[in-house]
Amino acid sequence: MPELSHRRRMAVLAICCMSLLIVSLDNTVLNVALPDLQKEFDASVSGLQWTIDAYTLVIASLLMLSGSTADRVGRRRVFRIGLIIFTVGSALCSIAPNLGLLVVFRMVQAVGGSMLNPVAMSIITNTFTDPRERARAIGVWGGVVGLSMAAGPLVGGLLVDSVGWRSIFWLNLPIGIAALILMTLYVPESRAPHGRRPDPVGQVLVIVLLAALTFGIIEAPDAGLASPLVLGCAVLAVAAVALLVPYELRRTEPLIDPRFFRSLPFSGATAIAVCGFAGLGGFLFLSTLYLQNVRHYSALHAGLWMLPMAAVTFVCAPLSGRLVGARGTRVPLLIAGVGMTASGVIFAGFDGQTHTVTLVIAFVLFGLGFGFVNAPITNTAVSGMPRAQAGVAAAVASTSRQTGSALGVALLGAILASGITPERYEATFTGAARPAWWVLTGCGAAVLVLGIVTSGRRAAESARRTAARLEEATAATRSGKGAAVG
Repeated sequence: MPELSHRRRMAVLAICCMSLLIVSLDNTVLNVALPDLQKEFDASVSGLQWTIDAYTLVIASLLMLSGSTADRVGRRRVFRIGLIIFTVGSALCSIAPNLGLLVVFRMVQAVGGSMLNPVAMSIITNTFTDPRERARAIGVWGGVVGLSMAAGPLVGGLLVDSVGWRSIFWLNLPIGIAALILMTLYVPESRAPHGRRPDPVGQVLVIVLLAALTFGIIEAPDAGLASPLVLGCAVLAVAAVALLVPYELRRTEPLIDPRFFRSLPFSGATAIAVCGFAGLGGFLFLSTLYLQNVRHYSALHAGLWMLPMAAVTFVCAPLSGRLVGARGTRVPLLIAGVGMTASGVIFAGFDGQTHTVTLVIAFVLFGLGFGFVNAPITNTAVSGMPRAQAGVAAAVASTSRQTGSALGVALLGAILASGITPERYEATFTGAARPAWWVLTGCGAAVLVLGIVTSGRRAAESARRTAARLEEATAATRSGKGAAVG
């Protein structure tokens, strides 16, 4: 990619952030609409889980394929295709006649969404070559997540209360079309110097792993932990891992390069992404049902309750990016871990009518924690890797986020479903949700511990060794191919 002017780089960043906005906005808006979906389609808790997880699961499954494909055939080209598919999928979701087709159309959305965020992050990484400027750009990128959290519940609540839940998918149409036009005008085409070959076997194994794991967790409350269905999903997930790791180790250009995980910061960033976004996915799912079904707030009122969390995330995300650029990842991760853990502890002590001030404090603390967690994940994932593999490294980080979100909704929703009595929904909700809130507390504690362990000198040295080995392996692969051609 040629060196761009400062103004052009800012335009590229803005366009990439538009793609993040529509992908992130879609989940925050839909969470507010869950009670309305539950009423219109007479949906169970597991049905509501699938409206969220069908989307995140498909995105998680295809992100690495999209990242490597974009590096090979062109980032702008893949980005354009993703915008078109996502916009069409959004239109289909708005006319879904039943819950089953809504889940299917959400999967169509997700196919397009998988081509947006990792490719956009790769474009940003290759556009902003200065480490400090890149860290600030990533901080802005993270701030868009806060913006989606702030705008999503409010705009979604207003639309749900005034027009209906279908209108929430209309939001993506003008943003997607505008991003498509601006991308054509301002974003130059770029590719990795050496494109990675497709890995269909690895891709299938990743899909099997994530689908079996998520399906087993969601269906466990109804089928039972010892049922053949759940046990079969567990066996299938273990078998997929057992086959995936040795297969990828033998490939010259794997879908998931196991050598990345020799870097302690990269491995830590992956685990932190899973834990942090599991907390976010579960938090949004539980708090929406709590506010509307237990405290009987309208969709708009519930969106207003989420505003303190979203506003704090919006403010803290760019601060986190600047802090990463100036001081490294440890301090932001410590703040993130403490904030999310404290929020989980407060929620775990809730009763059905917890005092308003306590509820606001819990939302603010979660917003503080989540606001600081995103920039360290992204910066660590892409900064220690060769630029030629930026798409794959960014895709692994994004996959970890989406996987965490899917698992958070699946696990915390399954805990809720196993303890709730449909005939006494309101009376049993608080007790059924308490173990789930403690799981969220554990996610925050994991972010705190991992932030300490993976940000020291030993971790930095492992990142340097890994980057050097990857560069050597890449050079050897290119020279071998050159010799074969000659």
